[in-house]
Amino acid sequence: MEDFAYAEEPFEAPDLAPGQLLLRNRIFSCAPTIRNWLNEPGRSYRGSIGLGETIRGLTGSQVVTSRHPDYAAGDLVTGLAPWQDWAVISPDKAVVPVTRIEPGINLIMAMTLFSANTLTAYFGLTEVGQARAGETVLVSGAAGSVGSMACQIARNLGCTVVGIAGGRDKCEWLRRELRVEAIDYKHEDVAKQLAALCPKGIDVFLDNVGGSVLQAAIDRMAPFGRIAVSGQISAYDSGAPAPGPQDMMKLVYGRLRMQGYLVGDFAGKFSEATERLQHWHDDGALFARVDKRLGFEQLPSAFVDLFSGRNNGTLFVDVT
Repeated sequence: MEDFAYAEEPFEAPDLAPGQLLLRNRIFSCAPTIRNWLNEPGRSYRGSIGLGETIRGLTGSQVVTSRHPDYAAGDLVTGLAPWQDWAVISPDKAVVPVTRIEPGINLIMAMTLFSANTLTAYFGLTEVGQARAGETVLVSGAAGSVGSMACQIARNLGCTVVGIAGGRDKCEWLRRELRVEAIDYKHEDVAKQLAALCPKGIDVFLDNVGGSVLQAAIDRMAPFGRIAVSGQISAYDSGAPAPGPQDMMKLVYGRLRMQGYLVGDFAGKFSEATERLQHWHDDGALFARVDKRLGFEQLPSAFVDLFSGRNNGTLFVDVT
């Protein structure tokens, strides 16, 4: 925790420019992708967070003051904001869409069940992976925030689902609670288990991890398989760029499609996706596993836990 600094200073509400919002941040999401932004310029894919600068990430917030016509004081929103109590943002200039939370959905639901992570899983399967009923879907990081939702969404689409996670407890939870097959990469031979569980190959692979897991999946892809790449957590803390496939000719002869994506690519379809997710939730076919930590001071330790596997599901810090 010695790499983090905590500071307090008096707050005075600023004068807002047209199009700006003053937010009171309530919930902070701890997402692995933030680690990318802590790299030096040139290795950070969404603008580097320099030494001494405030870390930023997805937050659940309440609008205190608005000078934007689409938002009013009291609205609950999600968006990218710094790790601090108060924040000024400009929705029209935001690299991650600022989403107003609909009535009946609280901040915790917005940051878990209907979060950007859930939408990442949804669009990775439906838009990028184009998963269809009867196909075999593989999910890496399957016990995490994106992965656990992807397993359920793929199952709801009528697919056979295999999840890869680290540790016997996580894999048992996948089998028991999500009703999917599971591979423990820490104690099992992933390639051997994929051959056993995916005898006809993998049609869609939602990759959150990369590295050796990605290679094992590529070696087992079915012809015309699709690989949706949402993250590469195995490389985030390595100090080196994430490696790609060892043999690109496997993509050629397998006629495979491999595509990276960002959830913001599908902002125009958020409402449609949320409606479908709500329907599955109401039917008992979709739920979010929540790992909630209390108190602003828990942010550093919660974030570090992501990279040692000490989180279970969607990890966030609640400061309400």
